[in-house]
Amino acid sequence: MTAATDPVKLMKQKVGKAAADLVKSGSIVGLGTGSTTAFAIQYIGERLKSGELKDIVGVPTSFQAEVLAKEYGIPLTTLDAIDHIDIAIDGADEVDPQKNLIKGGGAAHTREKVVDYLADQFIVVVDGGKLVDRLGSVFAVPVEVIPMAVTPVMRAVAKLGGKPELRMGVKKAGPVITDQGNMVIDVKFDSIDDPVNLEKTLNNIPGVLENGIFVNCADRVLIGEVKDGQPVVREM
Repeated sequence: MTAATDPVKLMKQKVGKAAADLVKSGSIVGLGTGSTTAFAIQYIGERLKSGELKDIVGVPTSFQAEVLAKEYGIPLTTLDAIDHIDIAIDGADEVDPQKNLIKGGGAAHTREKVVDYLADQFIVVVDGGKLVDRLGSVFAVPVEVIPMAVTPVMRAVAKLGGKPELRMGVKKAGPVITDQGNMVIDVKFDSIDDPVNLEKTLNNIPGVLENGIFVNCADRVLIGEVKDGQPVVREM
């Protein structure tokens, strides 16, 4: 099977395109991180190049988003230079029926949270495999921690009933280091009954910068699925 006919890749492209189509000329756009969002960035760039979109500036949530935006010709700005974000497009690792999310599989959740919460409209792009009945069913909660606080934070999350694990690098010896120069602890909870309070509780642990629970922020969730070998997109 070639990449061109891989139904999963085609489905991610289709969801990314559906999100990119929601961007209007003159918008400030939050550019998220991850494989599906990467296609949205590509399509925003193509719409700009063709002249269908004009006067777009992007706010990247990670080095990955920054590199892709430059590659596809999307001008970038910073939060210092703007007073609002019209629309943000980002992925998620889990989405529950209330549109609460777990993010941070790519360790970019701190910057994603800043940008996604600021946006007037936050569009989440996922494949159907990311839908769960309850947060924490499959995915651990990523917690970004300043390096000196790793051990006490791991103790504190264990007291909350979580199983903490320091995220280690792939093709890199030692732990994953975020774009901010911090470490990530992945915390598995047996069940997250109250994501709103858990998000606050985790962020109140000294040394924690931000965690990957996103509550009450997603406006629309676009879901890609493969049905009868064909990619389809539906909205939650």
